[in-house]
Order: sequence, then C-alpha cells, then structure tokens
Amino acid sequence: MMGVLNVTPDSFSDGGQFDTPERALAQARRMIAEGADIIDIGAESTRPYGAEPVSAEEELERLQPVVADVVSLGVPVSIDSMKSAVVARALDAGVTMANDVWGLQRDPGMAGLLAARNSPVIVMHNRDRVDAGIDIMKDIAAFFARSLEIAAKAGISRGNIVLDPGIGFGKTPEQSMTALARLNELTAFGLPLLVGASRKRFISSVVPSEPDQRLGGSIAAHVVAAKGGARIIRTHDVPETVQALRVAAAIWDRR
Repeated sequence: MMGVLNVTPDSFSDGGQFDTPERALAQARRMIAEGADIIDIGAESTRPYGAEPVSAEEELERLQPVVADVVSLGVPVSIDSMKSAVVARALDAGVTMANDVWGLQRDPGMAGLLAARNSPVIVMHNRDRVDAGIDIMKDIAAFFARSLEIAAKAGISRGNIVLDPGIGFGKTPEQSMTALARLNELTAFGLPLLVGASRKRFISSVVPSEPDQRLGGSIAAHVVAAKGGARIIRTHDVPETVQALRVAAAIWDRR
C-alpha cells in the first residue's frame, strides 16, 4: 500500500493541504498508522490538465523541509519526480525509490542515475496527447518495452523495476478503464504492477463527481486492479483502501 503525500499547492485532489512541513509529516505519520507500507512524496503536480510546470530548484525547495523527516519514520519512501536532479537529491536524503511518470523516457539522465544508485524505479506509461483511436493496451506494452530497453542499456537491474499503466495519464476515461479491465495482460512482462486510480477523472465519467467525492469509485477500481494482478496500490485514502482490499482478499481466499 503506497500512500500519496503531495507537498504541492496545485495537485488535482489535495493541493495545498500538506504544503507545510508540519502538515506533511503529520499526514505521513497518519498514513503509516493506517496501513501504508510506502510513502510517495511529490512536489510537482503531474495532473493531466492545468498543472503548472516547476523548476528542479522549486521542486527541491518544497521537498527539502520534509523529506528527511518522512524518511526517519521508518518506511520506504519514493520520490514522485520526472527530474533526475530532484531524484538524486532525494536519494541522498534517504529516499528508497523513484516514481517516474515518464517511465525513463523524458529525462535522459534518469536511467543512468538509477542504475548507478541501484535504486528501484516505478516506470509509468504516459503520452503527450490523448488519442481515442489507438489500442491503449498495445500502446502501453510498446511503451514499457522501450522503457525496459532504456533500463537494460543503462544497467538497471530488472528486479528493481515496477510497471504502472498510468491510469488517467494520456488516456481517455474509457482507455483508463480498459487498462484496469485488462491489467492482467501486463503481467506478461514478469514484473510487479502498480496501480494508482485514486480519485481519478475516469470515475467521474461513470458517476459525475468531484475528486474528493470519488472514494467509492477509487476503491472499486483498486479492488479490480488487485484482482488483475496489481502488487502495489497507490492511494490518497489509505484506511478505506486497506479495509476494502483485506475484505476482498478474505472473500477470494474462500473460493
């Protein structure tokens, strides 16, 4: 279970709620107590619509007051960043892994850095633009193949790679739901799968709702993802998701 900790003013779901060191640390403690096994810290919103890009310097300014304290809580911490300079500083501060929303394909220095540090990496599928006409599963598979080639050439151990289909990124709502429905196809890569469907816009395409009204839809998507082979679930709502998945697992065990 990966708990989302956004230290940003503009994230789509909780922007500004944890943008002071005190609030961020309190939220990290809360999520760990509620069952989070990993804390994922992000200092730049990567929402598909309306996010303002920030420099590496600004991203680091947001992270610096909180990263070491969160690391000190004793659970693995990942850094949600597409910039190798930010990832490098976070790893220096004790962060365990990188969560790259461009899957090693945007920053040319990312793969080499992670190989040199022997750091695990979450490789997420993404696209510069949405194309409703493509076969999204073929596109995800081709993207992962490219990312894995980059990783191999850089010397990243295959055992350090997690794949994320990127629900809500470069996809129509229908394509996001297709990726969830057919998630088991991605197990063919033989690597752990992560799914982060928490509060995503595709939920509103089924039941019109604001991000903070999408708990039920998020849980439904994550239960489907777990059944489809996801090993890691990334969520804003840790206790509810933990409960749902534990109950689902208890039921499945009785089949």
